[in-house]
Amino acid sequence: MYDRMQELTGPQMEKIHDAAMDLLKHTGVAFNDEEGLEIFRSNGFRVDGSTVFFEEAQIQKALESAPKKFTVHARNPEKSVEIGEDDFVFLPGYGAPFVMDADGNQRQATMTDYDNFCKLIQTSPYIDMNGWMMVEPADMPHKTVHMDLALSSMLLCDKPFMGSPVSRQGALDGIEMAAILFGRKDGIMDKTVSVSLINSLSPLQFADEMIGSLIQLAKHNQACVVASLIMAGGSGPVTLDGVLALQNAEILSGITLAQLVRPGAPVIYGSTSSAMDMKTGALSIGAPELSKNINLVAQMARFYNLPSRSGGGLTDALSVDAQAGVESALALSTAARSGINFILHSCGILGSYIAMSFEKFLVDEETCGMVRAMLKPLAVTDESIDLDVIKEVGIGGQYLTHPKTFQLCRTEFHMPALMSRKNPDSWIKEGRRSIDRVAEDKVAQRLATYEKPDIDPDVEKELIEYVNRRKED
Repeated sequence: MYDRMQELTGPQMEKIHDAAMDLLKHTGVAFNDEEGLEIFRSNGFRVDGSTVFFEEAQIQKALESAPKKFTVHARNPEKSVEIGEDDFVFLPGYGAPFVMDADGNQRQATMTDYDNFCKLIQTSPYIDMNGWMMVEPADMPHKTVHMDLALSSMLLCDKPFMGSPVSRQGALDGIEMAAILFGRKDGIMDKTVSVSLINSLSPLQFADEMIGSLIQLAKHNQACVVASLIMAGGSGPVTLDGVLALQNAEILSGITLAQLVRPGAPVIYGSTSSAMDMKTGALSIGAPELSKNINLVAQMARFYNLPSRSGGGLTDALSVDAQAGVESALALSTAARSGINFILHSCGILGSYIAMSFEKFLVDEETCGMVRAMLKPLAVTDESIDLDVIKEVGIGGQYLTHPKTFQLCRTEFHMPALMSRKNPDSWIKEGRRSIDRVAEDKVAQRLATYEKPDIDPDVEKELIEYVNRRKED
């Protein structure tokens, strides 16, 4: 396959690997959690204070047990997904504290916003999994909101979902709730039903809440994305070459811990590292360096036979404008074409993760559909070429009224639900509406027609009772 984006050679990937091994052996990684440190000690790793040092053989042993592909089961079995090798999934944005409306007004996110994103995901033809913390609701108690988010994700959508990695207890709450949803706790021990995001704290650290969450999730066979988000020139080297080595060391150290907890626990190799804007000191996720890193992360994950994670419909823009469209489409299409398996932040993000937009969610969602159509392979068979039709029409004929065209006209091409293909007269007659205004109406229509997926009333009652009981505790 020909692509002008850089394909790393074998020696180049070995050089990145060797650099990471050097860092892991001589500098180490800080794991700020006593249980995590004890796991390393008991497995023969050198530990000095909170710093763990790794031998290459220990990393290789962990990589040998990590699966290259796994299933995430949905409560609706028809919506279960495969992650790894040639299979990939689109997921919504993650972690935004604000919502931005079509007029560019920013406000704090609410629980209603979170619920509405769950409803859009449920009704989406292109988003494969529900997310986690698409927005951070400001109107809910901080200590218990993770259970409210999990409850909405489980009740309002029957697709696979992301889990709660906010703390050791937060992860356990998500596991207990998943056990209720799927029948019993031992029923999910060999059945992955969630994927959670475990972020390193660059450079070369993991916070206690991330380690506590990873341990509990891996122990219960729930998938973890071990991810590094480095600001090149800020929290990491100014060169992307150096970023690749540093993030590789961080990711591999977290994956190793997961495999020590439970060999064979599903893990995903992840990064959305990008450049720091040297004028403002802020992270830029609309930069071309982000897309370059996405492409290289996919290659390094394949080097280790691991599923990969990256973004996404990512942009620095603060409105659903041309900048948002350009930056998001470049990052999203790069992720899909490069072979990323878990494409987080596919829909809705504005302003370098600061806000989610309902209107941009729909624009990005349609982009996901276009990307899927673009990647769909041709059959290239005698039937699909159909020389008989070409000969029948012959020289100077037309295909518009041919029966084959009538037969396939509604299925052969991607039909956009949002993008405009009107002629100028029609567009002017309908009010010269830009895509964000069209999306604004579509959001209202989608939410108005949403139907909650069926769920056993006893299971729903037990989930609600669990959340209420834990809040009282």
